[in-house]
Amino acid sequence: MSKKILTVDDSRTIRDMLKLALSDAGHTVIQAEDGVRGVEVLEAAGLVDVIITDINMPRMDGYGFIEHVRSGTSNRATPILVLTTESEPAKKLRARNAGATGWIVKPFNPDKLLAAIRRVSP
Repeated sequence: MSKKILTVDDSRTIRDMLKLALSDAGHTVIQAEDGVRGVEVLEAAGLVDVIITDINMPRMDGYGFIEHVRSGTSNRATPILVLTTESEPAKKLRARNAGATGWIVKPFNPDKLLAAIRRVSP
């Protein structure tokens, strides 16, 4: 089943890789380059099925972005997967406390990413 997925990452390469993997799997992908732009894109897009966000970004990091999404109304229950180079347990806990649904470490395997999406948004 096709899903509308927002990806938020300051790396153009990662955004391109995500778009390719998700589009090839039949999903609609909208993108943003940081948390501030992610908020703007999300407000314009309305309801999405899944959000994938990095943690380390300029202007608004992933923690702030997750907290903003969770404090809103329309996407407050949307699954949020963190895709980052970080793997420290304290950072994972901070993301989970902010409202993240899952955590994937870069570089990502497209099949594992798609499996995670299916798990959080059947």
